[in-house]
Amino acid sequence: MIHTPAAAPRSVLVVEDSAVLRHLLSHSIRNDPRLRLIDAVESAEEAIRLVPHLRPDVISMDVCLPGMDGLEATRRIMAQCPTPIVIVSDALDAQVSMNALRSGALAVIEKPRGLTSEAGRAAVSAITTQLYIMSQVPVIRRRLPDARPPQVPPPAPWTVPPRILALAASTGGPRAFAQVLGALPVDFPIPVVGVQHMGGPFMEGFAHWLDQQVPMPVALARHGDVLRRGHVYIAPGDRHLGVGTRGEAVLLDMPPVQGQRPSASVLFSSVARAYGRGALGVLMTGMGEDGAQGLGDMRRAGGYTMTEDRSTAVIHGMPGAAERAGATCISLPLPDIAPHIERLLADSAAPPEGTLPGRQIPRNMA
Repeated sequence: MIHTPAAAPRSVLVVEDSAVLRHLLSHSIRNDPRLRLIDAVESAEEAIRLVPHLRPDVISMDVCLPGMDGLEATRRIMAQCPTPIVIVSDALDAQVSMNALRSGALAVIEKPRGLTSEAGRAAVSAITTQLYIMSQVPVIRRRLPDARPPQVPPPAPWTVPPRILALAASTGGPRAFAQVLGALPVDFPIPVVGVQHMGGPFMEGFAHWLDQQVPMPVALARHGDVLRRGHVYIAPGDRHLGVGTRGEAVLLDMPPVQGQRPSASVLFSSVARAYGRGALGVLMTGMGEDGAQGLGDMRRAGGYTMTEDRSTAVIHGMPGAAERAGATCISLPLPDIAPHIERLLADSAAPPEGTLPGRQIPRNMA
């Protein structure tokens, strides 16, 4: 009988100024066979000094530290020695979460309260599990300028005027959303709908943060909203977002799909049904396979589909699943997605405002 050797435990650097939490985290990591504690320090400066020498697989980073804070430390580490970082914060509000993700962290977790209680110990255990998951994420500082991935051409010339843009992402998604939408103009001629996997309480904060980062107005979708061009509608937490046949937002309470609610596949499939060949779909960085099936529905309906290339994706799980399923027309590095969308729009006549899905607009009327 052949025994497969167990995977080597993932190395962890803990950065935490609370001696009690530093001890509990260190103890929990030492007792987790998936992880190996390589050091536990109490300042950002010490962490920055150690990272190039220790090369941890993942870092647990406190926000409030003496001297330099954890967000600035995260920015510096990601610029100098990219490493998966999980932020552990006292005040887990939307602004802290968005700033942490923008700094380069992969996840944000609330600092446990009542550390000696059963709930506190469970929260510490949840942090170690998150550290293990994120330790397996290949982080990338930048794409080599000459490293152009092979492009998969669409099956046929795509000259239908686009009438809606649907985007979805998970881990690493806030920065991806900001980069793509931030490169599109304020007078973008079609509506935008999006799904970002994130805890329900943070979705309103995410929409507000994104609204400050991009030219177009951004808001959480409300049931029955008529989708307006040049506006971005984000799925709210814990409800699926779909698009109706009259061009309106539809919020659904159906069960999670592949463990996700909102689900990228639910959004993409509804867009395929409502807009057919007039739909643009973009699936960006994220763990798992959500979105692959729905993006395939869009492509089969004649829409134009894109995935983020592995050269820039924080996690290539979701776009990779779509590529393997043949659901994408083209795979592009993140900086190239918005210019490609604009080229598609320039090559066809955009529809006038108020165009309903499912109806073709002659070019001389657009």
